[in-house]
Amino acid sequence: MPRDVDEELRTHLATSTFVLVVGDSTAGKTRCAFEAVQAVLPHHTLIIPTTVSGIAAALRAAEQHPKCVLWLNDINTWFSAPELTREAVSRLLAPARRGHRVVVATLRAAEENQWRTIPEDSAVADTHRKVHDLLSRAHRIFLPRLFTPAERERARNYARDQRIADALQQADEYGIAEYLANGPQLLAEWESAWSANTDPQAPSHPRGAALIAAAVDLRRAGYASVLPRRLIEEVHGHYLDQQGGHRLNPEALDDAWQWATRPRRGTTRLLTPHDPDHVDVFDYLVDSVQRRTRAGDHVPEHVITTALTYAAATDAHSIGITAKADGRYRLAEHAHRQAYTTRADEHGPTHPDTLDSRNNLALALHDLGRLEEAETEYRAVLDAHRRILGDNHHRTLAIRSNLASLLQALGHFEKAEAEYHAVLDAHRRILGDNHPHTLTIRSNLASLLQALGHFEKAEAEYHAVLDAHRRILGDNHPHTLTIRSNLASLLQALGHFEKAEAEYHAVLDIRRRILGDNHPHTLTIRSNLASLLQGQGRLVEAAAEYHAVLDAYRRILGDNHPDTLAIRGSLASVLQALGHLEKAEAEYHAVLDAYRRILGDNHPDTLAIRGSLASVLQALGHLEKAEAEHRAVLDAYRRILGDNHPHTLISRNNLASLLQDQGRLVEAAAEHCDVLAIRRRVLGDNHPHTLISLENVTSVLQALRLSVEELRGDDSDRNAPECRG
Repeated sequence: MPRDVDEELRTHLATSTFVLVVGDSTAGKTRCAFEAVQAVLPHHTLIIPTTVSGIAAALRAAEQHPKCVLWLNDINTWFSAPELTREAVSRLLAPARRGHRVVVATLRAAEENQWRTIPEDSAVADTHRKVHDLLSRAHRIFLPRLFTPAERERARNYARDQRIADALQQADEYGIAEYLANGPQLLAEWESAWSANTDPQAPSHPRGAALIAAAVDLRRAGYASVLPRRLIEEVHGHYLDQQGGHRLNPEALDDAWQWATRPRRGTTRLLTPHDPDHVDVFDYLVDSVQRRTRAGDHVPEHVITTALTYAAATDAHSIGITAKADGRYRLAEHAHRQAYTTRADEHGPTHPDTLDSRNNLALALHDLGRLEEAETEYRAVLDAHRRILGDNHHRTLAIRSNLASLLQALGHFEKAEAEYHAVLDAHRRILGDNHPHTLTIRSNLASLLQALGHFEKAEAEYHAVLDAHRRILGDNHPHTLTIRSNLASLLQALGHFEKAEAEYHAVLDIRRRILGDNHPHTLTIRSNLASLLQGQGRLVEAAAEYHAVLDAYRRILGDNHPDTLAIRGSLASVLQALGHLEKAEAEYHAVLDAYRRILGDNHPDTLAIRGSLASVLQALGHLEKAEAEHRAVLDAYRRILGDNHPHTLISRNNLASLLQDQGRLVEAAAEHCDVLAIRRRVLGDNHPHTLISLENVTSVLQALRLSVEELRGDDSDRNAPECRG
């Protein structure tokens, strides 16, 4: 049946071009492209790769045939082939070449959305950028799933075929091609197959349904190659048990396979045999499940770990990318480590694919808080990239950016700042100011400036980057949300609590809707919001948020992950504010021990917890222990961050508070007055932190006045000299 895009498609096929037909599963993409090629290029040689490793041979064959069509149906199947690049296609179609060569590809819209969105992580972004560049080389034609009124009218010319007549009756809900491809019917048949197998005259197929459910989830987990039958058999029991297991009286395995792979109305099958040992799953089923799955409902972990035992390096890589995107960092590490070791064995340690996998492994270790291991991996990959690709290659710069982020996490702020500036200068020179990589580095640098206490510079950077992201990527893009979250954190540090809370809630709503409640990015926003609630004195609300986030982090990331420990420390501070001092002390000790073991004594996070422990010791009346802790922390802050850093000033305030409790009022007054002078100069007179310092000074001076009056009263009979202070 002719489609509205036929004329546009056939016009482009008359030139040497790369045409990409995009649409939903069963929109009719392949049929539309095939009919156009058959009509316009009937005498061209048709070249079709059959495996990922065959892409290179297909490209060579296309170069040797002056009149040919390189057919890349479901082009996402071939993205992992390193030879399939924008440059390779451009060379093939170069005007200087004699002949008429055409590349024709199809792609599901869901896949296109995934690959056109470039994620924040630099290593993953490399793969996405390669695909993005390749797709942007094509002339894109979108084929809607639902037929237009004109297409339906043309379809009525074929309504003597009862299948088409039936499809036209359903055309408001289903595309005609979709209906003819049996999409809705096969979905309904699969769903009905779960019923108990109790009637011999009308048997159901619960085991067959479980085989299909396993295949669908393996696709959703990132297993991109054709699926091994043995793998599906190994994991399908989980899906059968979920629906009732033996109570369903499931059919024999051979009967289940026969039902699942049987053709329906022509060639469409629920599972299509690829060879005796492998099958493919009907895309329509995968898309339908994915659309109906709530954010945060993931493929079971044991299914993925089993899949990895069958996965080649390309599939392990794909599974790792998917796991990371889902926030499942342990699975990502498992998958990327497998991809790395496999590629190192197959290609050697310096092959680009091996280095790509090693960088992904470093990212996973970074996400898991195993920072020293991550640093070792980053530096090894960086050295190899510099040696092979040079300092200004985008992959080299991506690794430097990742290393800078790690150095910041380790508390090596000066080294991190130097790396960020070097990478930013290179990106601006090579890619321009508005390139996503340039904006990401500016955002990272702003975060570092905030950590260093340079609030005005950080705010200016955040606003500039946020404006660019909104203009280029839109409000819901992960990069945009990260910047909004960072800006909210800065607004909180500047005392603009209402604005900060509004930003946090807006970002949290979007992340819950897109990623689900348990994704680490969602939990990060909840913890930031809890910190804001705590700063506003809304302690019960803050404690509830911290408890919820802590439970999720322990379950997802483990007890020793830096994010888990940070939440324990924050919860301890709320417990302290609520008067639960012994519980708070126990939490602080546990977190401090872990930080010292993982991050070392001089890391800012270690020092912050040590200062908090000193504060609770002070509240418990252990003043000598508290003073020793406060002075040790203050000395470290001065040495590492300088006299004017907010952490240093908070530490001085804490020490002054202790001195005041000990009655050492002159020493306390000196500390409070110095902090007030610095905050007035840096933050201004009306900043909340400045006002707190003013209250502290007022309090200690009042205590001094009372002390002087008592001294005067005691010594008045002895004509003591007037005491001025």
